[in-house]
Amino acid sequence: MMIPRNLTRRAFAHRFVVSALVAASALWAFLMSSPRRALAGSPERERTVATDDEKRKWGMAIDLDRCTGCGACVVACRTENNVPATGSAEESDGTDILWMNLLPLEDRSEGSESAPEMLPLPCLHCEDPPCVPVCPVGATYQTGDGIVAQIYDRCIGCRFCEVACPYGVRFFNWDAPEWPTSHLNTLNPDVATRPAGVVEKCTFCSHRIRSVTESARVDGVSLSDTDFQSLPACAESCPAEAIVFGDLNDPGSRVALAATSPRADQLLEHLGTKPKVFHLRRERRH
Repeated sequence: MMIPRNLTRRAFAHRFVVSALVAASALWAFLMSSPRRALAGSPERERTVATDDEKRKWGMAIDLDRCTGCGACVVACRTENNVPATGSAEESDGTDILWMNLLPLEDRSEGSESAPEMLPLPCLHCEDPPCVPVCPVGATYQTGDGIVAQIYDRCIGCRFCEVACPYGVRFFNWDAPEWPTSHLNTLNPDVATRPAGVVEKCTFCSHRIRSVTESARVDGVSLSDTDFQSLPACAESCPAEAIVFGDLNDPGSRVALAATSPRADQLLEHLGTKPKVFHLRRERRH
């Protein structure tokens, strides 16, 4: 800003205060509107699901009575979403990225013949996600259909969301992802690779949701529950059909019926996060 030579101190102070107030107002308006702009106009938002699908609420049910702990869901998720392996070196300890994880439910003594019970654990896409309000830049948000999404280009790597998540299903990229040269041609072109310094997580394979819903819109056909049941890579790959996906707002869908089962549990339900991934307890048979 050019300052006239004949400007008095009082006039200069007045101009300075006015300019500072205008700048502060503009900054406040930007900060208040940026999360909304991120929801409305970001490429990530557009890739998630189209606007006429806002009435849907995606959820998942995992039947522990069917799960064999084979790990097919973990491998399929890693392959589908270009999740890099961080290596087995000592310096890589604690840097694993697992959008779908398998956790043992109980310890087994050495030499035990029975297989351990496993708990498949993706992001739970909570209805009241604690990771969303703590993000200072609006990089993580909830879509109209209930998916907790991430805008990697906006993430500043503060890891507040990772700390806020009580389920430990958010992962920080400590290094740039690397794959052997022979694996580069196998990367999924529908899923962007994430750079170092950002947080990533399960997306319910939102790119597959987008593909199915947009194709149906173009073809002018309606979609039924069977079109969604095995839509995510983890559900598609499960040989025991232990994972079911679908619309929780559709009372007749398999996932909605499973969510109302007496065996259905929500992890850490007392926290009030309202997970949209339900685990069906094993039926004990004596």
